[in-house]
This record gives sequence, C-alpha cells and structure tokens, in this order.
Amino acid sequence: MEPAIIHSTPHGDSAYPRLLSEIQNPPETLFFLGTIPQENPCIAIVGTRKATLEGKSIARKLAEALATHGFCVVSGLALGIDEAAHEGALSAGGRSIAVLANGLDSIYPRQHEGLARKILAKDGAILSEYEIGTPALPHQFLARNRIISGISIATVVIEAPLRSGAIATARFAAEQGRDVFVYPGPSSHPNYRGSHMLIRNGARLTTSPENILEDLNMEIQTEKHADVCSLEQYKNDPYAYAILRALSESQTPLTIDKLSELTTLEPRTLAECISLLSIEGMIKEDGSGRFIISSL
Repeated sequence: MEPAIIHSTPHGDSAYPRLLSEIQNPPETLFFLGTIPQENPCIAIVGTRKATLEGKSIARKLAEALATHGFCVVSGLALGIDEAAHEGALSAGGRSIAVLANGLDSIYPRQHEGLARKILAKDGAILSEYEIGTPALPHQFLARNRIISGISIATVVIEAPLRSGAIATARFAAEQGRDVFVYPGPSSHPNYRGSHMLIRNGARLTTSPENILEDLNMEIQTEKHADVCSLEQYKNDPYAYAILRALSESQTPLTIDKLSELTTLEPRTLAECISLLSIEGMIKEDGSGRFIISSL
C-alpha cells in the first residue's frame, strides 16, 4: 500500500471514539489511517473467513442497507464475511472502519491492500492499537475483536463456526453491554453452529436490516433511506424497479398476488426480488402478508 500518514490518539482525547472509551480495557493509544467517523453510529458485521456465497451475499446486502441508513460498518478486513461487509458499505456510498491486529505500516491480509485504499478513499479509517512494525500475531486477533465490538453500538454475526473469531467478538459485545444480532442458517452446516449457540445463549435472531433497525429504535432512519434511494438506485434493475414503483404508486400495502398483477413478473422472479428487497431494508411486511415500502 502507498505510504500514508499514521495518526494516533490517546485514550481521553477528543478524537478517541467515545464508545470505545467506555469499554473495560480500551487501548491506551489508538493508531489510525484516514478519518475516524464521529457523526455516524457504527455497527459491526463479522463472520467466518470461509464463508459461503450466500453468507457473503447476506453480509454485502446488509452492509449496503445499513450504510444507506447512515451507519458506518466496522469489520476486520479479513477474507469472507469481513470483506463482503466492507465492500457492501462502500458500494452504497457509505463509510467503513477496518480494525487490524498489526501495525499500520502494513495491511493484513496483503491481498486486501486495494480494499483498504477504497475504505480510506471513502473517508473511512483503518485502526489498530499496535505500533508500527508490530506483526500480526495470533493472540492479537482476539484482542483486536474487543475493539471491533467496542467501537460499535451493535454486532451482527453472519456464519460463525463454533471456533471462530466472530464468536469472540460477539462475547466481547455482550460483555460491553452492546446488542448482538445473529443470522440463522441450516442446522447441519458447520458455519452456523456457533451462530446458533449464540442465539441459544440470548443473542437476537435477525433476518433483515429492518429487524435490526427496529430493535435499535432507529425506525426514523427508514424514511430517509426509502425517500432518497428507493427508486433511483434500482433503475438498472427492471424487476426490483417494477416492484418498488408499484408499491410507491399504490401508497398502501400490496399482496404478492396484487404485485404479480401490477408488475406482470413471474411468481418465482417476484418472490426472489421481494426477498432481496426485504434483506436490503427497502420493503417490509405489514404483519398481514402484504408488502409496503419501508418509509410508508
């Protein structure tokens, strides 16, 4: 990565993230590249490096939706779920923070130097508690995870095996008094065994950005999201655009049958698009099997 200015802020300084300063063992000094977002609430999205295509798609779509709602997405720049979360936030024009377990004179993993540059170009930040020249040692990743959760108002877990850094991040979040959300999956898949354990132990099961926003009492953000982005950002997706246009023009909840009639989409195509738009937080059910744009 091209040389960049490495800044530092001591615990207690005005530039030091307020939420991070509240945890039990905050870093004495925080080193960073870029700009630490102070006005955006942060939310962490974490999971396994060996993620499935579905898991990475969920992480990307979730990050896009949360970034559009004004969240800064935090993760660890690792392969798999972390990578998808950072990319999702950036693709929505949002900001992201990557927390590393080594000195900021190098990026780990090296193949994500390009992603790190994109984060910085979008007014995000790369953080670490380790001085220049510190290599990425195994025990430092565990310590790093308390920063990921500590800087965030909530942590979302997507695909976490029983032995996973994401499990440690979720535990740190719970100890820090922060909300933990978990996406469920097939009971037989090893990538979800840790996820399901977290749910059994009290984490909140979630299947959409809407769930998370409601539990965080941030429904007011939904209106901004739909008004700004609902139709314009989908002009190149004729199926999603047709669904959103039908809902927007009706101004009332519509059943799948009515949407099928108005959009003339095949049932399977309609169902797939509705599922994706729900994941992205663009539409929601009204409790009676009908759908509506989230701001209505």
